[in-house]
Amino acid sequence: MPELPEVETIRRGLAATVLGKTITGAEVLTAKIIKAPAPDTFSRLAAGKRIEAIKRSGKYLLLELSEDYTMVIHLRMTGQLNYCPPDTPVRNSTVVIFRLDDGYDLRFVEPRGFGVLYLVPTADLGTVPGLNRLGPEPFSPEFTVDYLADIVRGRKAKIKSLLLDQNLIAGIGNIYADESLFRAGIHPERTAASLAPAEIERLYHAIRTEIAAGIEYRGTSVQSYFDVDGRKGSYQEHLKVYQQTGQPCPNCGAPIQKIKVGGRGTHYCPECQR
Repeated sequence: MPELPEVETIRRGLAATVLGKTITGAEVLTAKIIKAPAPDTFSRLAAGKRIEAIKRSGKYLLLELSEDYTMVIHLRMTGQLNYCPPDTPVRNSTVVIFRLDDGYDLRFVEPRGFGVLYLVPTADLGTVPGLNRLGPEPFSPEFTVDYLADIVRGRKAKIKSLLLDQNLIAGIGNIYADESLFRAGIHPERTAASLAPAEIERLYHAIRTEIAAGIEYRGTSVQSYFDVDGRKGSYQEHLKVYQQTGQPCPNCGAPIQKIKVGGRGTHYCPECQR
């Protein structure tokens, strides 16, 4: 968390609140969040930059700034971006405060301290680790049934682990992997290579359906996800298996089970997913 639908919801919220605004100052409260350049240089370079576009690549937010710079934000597991009046009490987990020329703050809050920030010349985006290796997103033209068939072919990895590999498909995390596999009727511990062509096609459509639904419902708030206005998403009200351990499967009534796949908690129906 947050995954593609949550980050896309945040992107849209930022577009509605900070697009076109100028950063008048950047106060770094936790230096380790800033990966490049050095924190002092980061603050100096950010000041005076106008936010000209807000884009997303996988789980990364890209704020295109004036003077051909781009700010790259990865929220990791618990990061939040809050757009708020400057007199709002500063939470202890606030790591960076951006002052804007409309009098508001944009605050990066990260309780676990795993989020990252880069500020690089736009021409150097390819140097940002992780961002430069992303696979296609579920709605990109490159993500097709044939592409999915190609990346599962011959792979011994479990299909759940493959879905989480951002170098193969960008944007899917634990929640949407579990829900996609349930919708497709595929057991998360199946090896990727074991999937038949019909199963691959079902999984392809299931991924796109789940990601689209997550965006429609403005993300899934099961732990710490909130949008830029502090609102929760609502897709948690529509989850079929994720964090539903012991609850009856909506299809067959069997209790949803939880196992670990690749070290990640994984939820599935033992009857519907084979």
